[in-house]
Amino acid sequence: MPRLHPEPLLFCLAWFALALWGGSVSLWLGILLTVGMASVLMPVSAAIVTKREDWALERQVRWGILLVAALGVLLCRVLLAP
Repeated sequence: MPRLHPEPLLFCLAWFALALWGGSVSLWLGILLTVGMASVLMPVSAAIVTKREDWALERQVRWGILLVAALGVLLCRVLLAP
């Protein structure tokens, strides 16, 4: 059985939690987070790894994108609050 790496697992759980939080704000926001982040993260990660082979930079960019998405959900939460 392959070894389990905790950092990617933590990232996936954080992404899942963010999508659930976005879905609690608006169903469309949850769907947008899930599909939109996948369509942004995969090409960006692949480009960084194939062109620079820098795993640390890829990790920083990946977590940065997640942080920007979380700030976007927070902004939507504040703007859509009754």
